[in-house]
Amino acid sequence: MAGLSRASAQPATPLPAPSLRRRLACFIYEGVLLFGVVMVAGLLYSLLTEQRHALSGLHGMQMAIFGVLALYFSWFWSHGGQTVAMKTWHIRVLDRDGQPVGTWRALLRYLLSWLWFLPALGLTYAAGWKSGGAAAAALTLGVLAYASLSLVLPQRQYLHDRLAGTQLVVSKPARPQRRKTS
Repeated sequence: MAGLSRASAQPATPLPAPSLRRRLACFIYEGVLLFGVVMVAGLLYSLLTEQRHALSGLHGMQMAIFGVLALYFSWFWSHGGQTVAMKTWHIRVLDRDGQPVGTWRALLRYLLSWLWFLPALGLTYAAGWKSGGAAAAALTLGVLAYASLSLVLPQRQYLHDRLAGTQLVVSKPARPQRRKTS
């Protein structure tokens, strides 16, 4: 984890952070794309473990999907700094120095990104809410509250980015050069 020691340095010129609206749109699009990833991971887990009932082996499946998502995000973030959704919305994850993120920092960012969901999931569990509607409402409000924190944090970054030593920046693709015709 030698790459984590540079986390305290700040870049000379702060890179522009994407707007909260753009980041939330990317968040929603990422969820749509991850639906397929989670479905394939669940299918493979069910086939490999010969799971016949949804509640049989539930915790094993949850751990497997958690691992698949860790691989998905840490690989994309450490190999170009963008998932497919982030490319679409022109967002890139970099370290605080403006450099690409290594595998360990990407994995740390993934683990810390669960701060989006853990408070709402904990509240749902502690309150004993069993309905999907109550859990969905708690998650929606929790996500919006968490996202709103970025409006008051330095450089308008998310809390998990601050803790992981990463930042989200605008990443517009280079415009293709027009060829001059004579």
